[in-house]
Amino acid sequence: MKKKIFLAGVGGMLGEAFYYEFSNDYNLYCTDKDVNEKWLNYLNFCDKDNYKSEVKKFNPDYLFHIGAFTDLEYCEKHKEETIKTNTHSVITAVEISNFLKIPLLYISTAGIFDGLKDFYDEHDLPKPIGVYASSKYEAEKYVLNHCTKYFICRAGWMMGGGPKKDKKFIQKILKQIKDGKKELFVVNDKFGTPTYTYDFARNTKKLIESNNYGLYNMVCEGNTSRLEVTKEIINILNLKEKIKINEVKSNYFSKTFFAERPKSENLKNSKLNKIGLNMMRPWKETLREYIDKFYIDYI
Repeated sequence: MKKKIFLAGVGGMLGEAFYYEFSNDYNLYCTDKDVNEKWLNYLNFCDKDNYKSEVKKFNPDYLFHIGAFTDLEYCEKHKEETIKTNTHSVITAVEISNFLKIPLLYISTAGIFDGLKDFYDEHDLPKPIGVYASSKYEAEKYVLNHCTKYFICRAGWMMGGGPKKDKKFIQKILKQIKDGKKELFVVNDKFGTPTYTYDFARNTKKLIESNNYGLYNMVCEGNTSRLEVTKEIINILNLKEKIKINEVKSNYFSKTFFAERPKSENLKNSKLNKIGLNMMRPWKETLREYIDKFYIDYI
């Protein structure tokens, strides 16, 4: 008999990776309020009673709470809705996990740090800035303090899902290239660690099957910057002679991206390394794979 996993909020780029990684070996019940795949069922996990009812009905061996608002500007404009989605729903997930006596997987973020240090590992104390970061950190703290069995996995700059589901930095750069832009304006003062959704899902599966409960950073190997990622995209696509990159400071985009962001979101996978379960590949390798898989025809 396959073990069962209830996945909440898996209609996005990370949820898709989890579906493809886990679907062969587990019996999955995948949910989201945006039913954009045939393998998804409708559930708004902010509806506390319905969330509890649906999970109890499926009676899973694990509960994966994946979804969250991740658009920082949206979060700043909609604080109450963000807290309800990113924090209160996780409290419900903890209650379900404890009631059914099953492990909970919660996805946290590198964005919960203030960015004043160059690198962060699991021993560093988060200091969130902004609504998004605060909502995620409050949820992380609740899991740490109230959940009996949990896996908390912190991701960095996500990439995955291709043009259909990727709404993050890499997709935005590739969209500009597709639209024929000959000049790109890229910030040179933001640092972090890309996180390939497919590696993240694969590593999570390994971690869960090891029963090593706890809090883990889980990002690709090699810290970098928005600027270096863009240069690598141009390099992969052989467009060095055709596209000019203009370096700018973050305030260049202050009207569009007005939410404050940490200078550094660099994470180290210290605990995964310590237990010998770090499967995350170098970010340049995964970026090339990602572009080859989703964007050759797109560009």
